[in-house]
Amino acid sequence: MSNISNKLLFNIAHLVTMDSQHSELQNAAIYIESNQIRWIGKSSEIPKHYLENTQQIDMQGHIVLPGFINTHHHMFQTLTKTVAQDAELFGWLKTLYPIWSKITPEMIRVSALTAMAELMLSGCTTTSDHLYLFPNGASLEDEIQAAQTIGIRFHAARGAMSVGESLGGLPPDALVEDEVLILKDTQEMIEKWHDNTKYAMLHIVVAPCSPFSVSENLMRESAKLARQYGVQLHTHLAENINDVLYSKEKFNQTPAQYAESLGWVGDDVWHAHCVQLDAEGIKVFARTKTGVCHCPSSNMRLASGIAPIRQMLNAGVPVGLGVDGSASNDSGNLIQEVRQAMLLQRVANNDPQALNARQALRLATVGGAEVLGRQDIGSIQVGMAADIIGFKQQQLSFAGCSDPVAGIVFSPPSQVDFSMINGRIRVMNAELVDFDLERHVSTHSLLSRKLMAH
Repeated sequence: MSNISNKLLFNIAHLVTMDSQHSELQNAAIYIESNQIRWIGKSSEIPKHYLENTQQIDMQGHIVLPGFINTHHHMFQTLTKTVAQDAELFGWLKTLYPIWSKITPEMIRVSALTAMAELMLSGCTTTSDHLYLFPNGASLEDEIQAAQTIGIRFHAARGAMSVGESLGGLPPDALVEDEVLILKDTQEMIEKWHDNTKYAMLHIVVAPCSPFSVSENLMRESAKLARQYGVQLHTHLAENINDVLYSKEKFNQTPAQYAESLGWVGDDVWHAHCVQLDAEGIKVFARTKTGVCHCPSSNMRLASGIAPIRQMLNAGVPVGLGVDGSASNDSGNLIQEVRQAMLLQRVANNDPQALNARQALRLATVGGAEVLGRQDIGSIQVGMAADIIGFKQQQLSFAGCSDPVAGIVFSPPSQVDFSMINGRIRVMNAELVDFDLERHVSTHSLLSRKLMAH
């Protein structure tokens, strides 16, 4: 691609800004200087000096939006799709833990690249990943390397499991870590990699795995560590009925009560799933601005239930979307999650107006940015990072759509035609730039077969 840092997207058929006024423009243009948006307007009104020494990209026939934000994933799970097809969460985990114990650092890196490629082709420009097991010398740095290779904006969550079966936890003892070492490694990851500057491409997140795999002490100490360094906190919470029962039996508290008692609420915290978050829990999350990542496909796959997203939004809880792990989804397509989120709320509330297409798209953009504590991504506005995606209207999925924006949700295309991350073009003509996808998939498939053969 061109090495000119300034870019002009023009002739945009329909621009969805996701600003606070819900502005949408036709025949629009966006001027990007280095990695940030500097001007937005009509293509007929582009200032002449924006045409000089600028890479000009004709977006005729495209619907353009802010890049999607994925707020929960387990990328290593791309290696183990379609396993335990008919199990609920706990049974599913018990089936997969022994397989995952054989994962190598190379498998972590390659599986992350696979997940990131799939996300980027489905419109994702920022993703979090929750890596909570580190067998055979694996490290969070294996995923960081993958993100830097492919060029996605990355929130790397240093997960952990410390309570094995012998202590009443769910994971086998061989997969848990010592809590002192967990905290030490997490601190080292923050000090080495976390970037707190505007438009940062890499954040580190403190992320013990779940109430059924870590101790109360690790939860408390993790919260202290995160706040010492000003980084975010993330974990799983209230994912299904068994998760709630475990919390009540083990801690004599609901999941929300347990989280609040340990300091795990606040605008620097987000929890994955919250399918079984009760009314009191929703009030706590709304009052403290604690975020939720909704993972509709995974929740359906594992029969966990339908998260009360409409009720959360009505209360003022920050909500984003996540694909969750590719062994419980079994996909990393963020467009799919936008559609499922919309449809599930209609079913759950028996109301066709429970969530509309544009509200669902907001969950994937500004909602995700709020959950991740970012003020520099999630919308197309002057001063925001240049994270921009484009869908080509002239394709089968849009045929007959009277509202092209709603068409992205109601009749979703399989992937984007264009993607820019931090001012750099990463997808052009529906293909990843500077990434040999076919060769990579061959490598990934070989490693997957090797892992499953153990």
